Amino acid sequence: MLDFIYYPVSWILWVWHKVFSFVLAPDSGWAWALSVVFLVFTLRAILYKPFVKQVRTTRQMQELQPQIKALQKKYAKDRQRQALEMQKLQKEHGFNPLMGCLPVLLQVPVFIGLFHVLRSFNRTGTGVGQLGLSPEQNAQLGNYAFSPEDVQSFLSARLFGAPISSWITQPMASLEAFEPFGGIPTRWQIAAVAVPLMIVAGIATHFNARASVSRQSAQAAANPQAAIMNKLALYVFPLGVLVGGPFLPIAVIIYWVSNNIWTYGQQHLVFRRIDKEEEEKKAAALARRNENAPKPGARPDKSKKKGSATAPDALDASVDETGEVSRQKDSAAGDESPAASKSGASTPKPGSRPKNSKRKRR
Repeated sequence: MLDFIYYPVSWILWVWHKVFSFVLAPDSGWAWALSVVFLVFTLRAILYKPFVKQVRTTRQMQELQPQIKALQKKYAKDRQRQALEMQKLQKEHGFNPLMGCLPVLLQVPVFIGLFHVLRSFNRTGTGVGQLGLSPEQNAQLGNYAFSPEDVQSFLSARLFGAPISSWITQPMASLEAFEPFGGIPTRWQIAAVAVPLMIVAGIATHFNARASVSRQSAQAAANPQAAIMNKLALYVFPLGVLVGGPFLPIAVIIYWVSNNIWTYGQQHLVFRRIDKEEEEKKAAALARRNENAPKPGARPDKSKKKGSATAPDALDASVDETGEVSRQKDSAAGDESPAASKSGASTPKPGSRPKNSKRKRR
């Protein structure tokens, strides 16, 4: 049903095993262990860009936290309006919550695929996904991208005496499949390899969680839900690796250790890169502000205010022109006054009574 996951995972593992077979023996446990390690590195390299987007989304979520809280408080009684305003805020800032969990979601099917492919090298058990085959039948069947010869090579591979496909709680009927390929391993041999790997995986998980928590803002860390998730990531998840380790094949624990080592290095690289980008943006913004600001002790440049300075000059010119026109009119009126007095059409002064041209007869 999940062959679309099992085949790609098995093909990547097959390619890396062929690569390391040129340097190491094909049946070497180190060749198969390194194949698992570089399977992890290949998948994580493919997921590098989604991981960067996840980091950016997480930071953007922390920056928008005050606005989100304000919307939650404002529309506390209207859940539908609150959801619409949240979507609007996310759209305005180009925020996609799915990118925050996409790398983790993509790693889950890979982990399931690797676990199934590794268990399918040994199908002598009767548990989930097992076929109850005899060791002879199991050695004659292929495993997805692997041929029967590859299956026999994998069963022969030992890491410090323990087959890398074995686990501590593996049933004895399943352990008997290793008898034709180097003998049946003891549980102590398996535990001697699996337990140190489990401890390393738990410590790596804790330090990865600590690195993520240390980069959270004070507001995000103060959120009760975030505080609970931080405690789970710091203590419960690493403890889960120790508890679940006895039920996982050694190769899967190698996958877990390699994945955590890659994550630890990658997140420091990505965080340093993003911090550098933000510092460059702040420096560029500060440089633009300094360019626009006047230098200390310098007078303001008045040349930029030429438009505002020309307006009063034009107003003065218009006033002068108007005054000149009015003076011309006054002088013209003065020239016409003698002629008007001769014709008897003199204008009375304001407030004076008009003189009668004829005197009253006594």
